[in-house]
Amino acid sequence: MSLSKDKGNRPPKTAAPQDLTDAQAENPAAEITDDPAAQLLEKTKEAEEYHDRLLRLAAEMENLKKRLEREKGELLQFANENLIKELLPVVDNLELALEHGRRQDAPPALLEGIELVHHGFLKALARFGVTPLNGVGEPFDPAFHNAVLEEETSEAPDCTVTKELQRGYLLHQRLLRPAMVVVARNPQPDTTSEKD
Repeated sequence: MSLSKDKGNRPPKTAAPQDLTDAQAENPAAEITDDPAAQLLEKTKEAEEYHDRLLRLAAEMENLKKRLEREKGELLQFANENLIKELLPVVDNLELALEHGRRQDAPPALLEGIELVHHGFLKALARFGVTPLNGVGEPFDPAFHNAVLEEETSEAPDCTVTKELQRGYLLHQRLLRPAMVVVARNPQPDTTSEKD
């Protein structure tokens, strides 16, 4: 019993001189110095390193916040993209119905109704940032146009859109659907007959 009482009252064991030299041998940078100026210089260097680290981490955190805000804004701006792509064929069909009705001399009341529905669709799409591409008469641009046919003509400049088979649309200035177009190709002069 007396042994257990003595163990509880003993002061904690301190490192022996041999233990300190082993620790110094493993990590030579951890020298123990009694010089306060050297200790202050060492701690000042450590503090500067921690401060630089803190500044870098704060800058990284700020950049991360900005990137997340930008991505969140883009996500909200283009969240309806798939729904809008599904509605575009309805707008195309309304345009085809109007064109067909005008060619077949459909009743004016019917044409007016279809026009109102078509304008309603276009206004609803415009509220969500959808704008139609202008194609006819413009130079062919592969970024916005999908050329499905070439038409040989001398009435329009070479590589100009002459017909629009399907209208293209932008969503907040980003291409939603390219326009399917017919492109003018000017006839090449016949050089073989001139050589003969």
